[in-house]
Amino acid sequence: MSRGQKGQQGEPHDWVTRAADDAIRHARDSGDPDRLITCASGASPSGPVHLGNLREFLTVHFVAEEIRRRGIPVRHLHSWDDFDRFRKVPAGVDPSWQEHIGRPLSGVPDPWECHESWAEHFKAPLQAALREMGVEMEEVSQTKAYRAGTYRDQILLAVERRDDIERVMARFRTKKTEPDADAPESTAEEDADGTGLLDRFPYKPFCADCGRDTVDLTAYDDATAELSYRCTATGYTGSTNLRTDNDGKLVWKVDWPMRWEFEGVDFEPGGVDHASPGSSYTVGKELVKQIYGGRAPSFVGYSFVGAGGQVKMSSSRGGVPTPSEALKILEAPILRWLYVRRQPKQAFDVDFGAEVVRLYDEWDSLGRKAADPAKRDAQVLAYERACATTTAGALPVPRVVVPFRLLSSVADVTAGSAELISATVERAGHPHDSVEDLQPRLAKAMTWTSEFVPDEERTTVRDAPDADRLADLDEDEQRWLAQLLDRLPDDLELEATTSLIYGVPKLARGLGLDDPPTDEVKDDQKRFFRLLYNLLVAADRGPRLPTLFLALGSERIRTLLGG
Repeated sequence: MSRGQKGQQGEPHDWVTRAADDAIRHARDSGDPDRLITCASGASPSGPVHLGNLREFLTVHFVAEEIRRRGIPVRHLHSWDDFDRFRKVPAGVDPSWQEHIGRPLSGVPDPWECHESWAEHFKAPLQAALREMGVEMEEVSQTKAYRAGTYRDQILLAVERRDDIERVMARFRTKKTEPDADAPESTAEEDADGTGLLDRFPYKPFCADCGRDTVDLTAYDDATAELSYRCTATGYTGSTNLRTDNDGKLVWKVDWPMRWEFEGVDFEPGGVDHASPGSSYTVGKELVKQIYGGRAPSFVGYSFVGAGGQVKMSSSRGGVPTPSEALKILEAPILRWLYVRRQPKQAFDVDFGAEVVRLYDEWDSLGRKAADPAKRDAQVLAYERACATTTAGALPVPRVVVPFRLLSSVADVTAGSAELISATVERAGHPHDSVEDLQPRLAKAMTWTSEFVPDEERTTVRDAPDADRLADLDEDEQRWLAQLLDRLPDDLELEATTSLIYGVPKLARGLGLDDPPTDEVKDDQKRFFRLLYNLLVAADRGPRLPTLFLALGSERIRTLLGG
């Protein structure tokens, strides 16, 4: 069924519908009629959780929402892979943090000293952004789970069956695939060639002396479950007992399928590279069946989300936009819509430049379409999914919808004064009772104008008339300004102001304001508009002139035009 088709009951279908169907089918195939459907996501808080990572969360959120909408019990279970190793020190962080490489993310101090750990520093802003977007989930810290011995039996089983695990891993390793780029921890070590019997051991401890995972395993006693090691960083030799101690974790390609069975996962997405031959999902499908007697969840592979010209984001390096940053300029439903309107396999970019204006226009147009029940299709379904959730209800949108391009233009001209913007918008034909009626869009337009529009593209209104330019007016220019100033009212309204600005060149050629323009008039209008921009904002172009006039007011217009 194509993206725009409807089901037998006239209900539009989309990728969310199909993924929810698969998750429900997976749960029913378990044979447990009371099974709580689990849709799982996971992320490693190794750095800023960026807009690429957001696809992991929202893909699961939308599928769980569809299942819940059908009245079926479901949970969105999210694993924070904060027991992963700290891999590298990103730019801008004190180089002394090199000493923490190899420690779990939850055990690395926060260099900015505002959270209890490195992991918490990067989890917190994403958690706040998800709340703003109406995403609710059951969160699990893998540090707490491993430290509590939650997976002890699963770890012991993996170690007992390590030869079977190695046979599966070896079969896929011959395909010579690249390690998963988005695996919560690098699989390079577990995929590397080794010569010792313990080189491919499915469990890796953290050193009891320094807390790092920089250990070479030296012996394992199956009878006692004692695992001995030597730390390559400090030379410390020690051991850990897998039956009593909780100071290590399974390697990623074993850890992921172990959790599928332990948590009863019915649906979990992943980057498209997770499903390539020899990758985490394909290996995991075999391991969960052969080692843990379970089934791999239904899977959706998603493609990358970029920013600007960047094809793919990596959270371990800085400089990539985060959901918190996007929410400064995008209403929460719009950010959700970017992810739900496309098939997960479709890559896309989030552009914080001029594309934002076009995005708001497209969103507003879709909103008008959604208001007509006769036009309900897959596009409208995506709009509905973006606007509300089954638990949080409707997400915040302005009571009075004003085009973003108008708000941002007025914000630019008025230097971000909310009251001036409100008054101008009122005169532009958008009546409202208070500034609050324009929120949250007004605040986002003001932020976008002040923080994301380059200085060279900003509108700077002149402080004083350009005396030299006014003294150098030609005969046509003098006539146009005289006609404008003679007819400019004290109180400006959008329709009348628009008619006057476009009509001045008509009057100068003996036509009426409402007469259609001749070719000569069209040429005159271009010259007249350029003159107005020169005199008002010292540029050849800028925001729409009627908007500029309303924002500046009649008195200031007269002053700058020499009247």
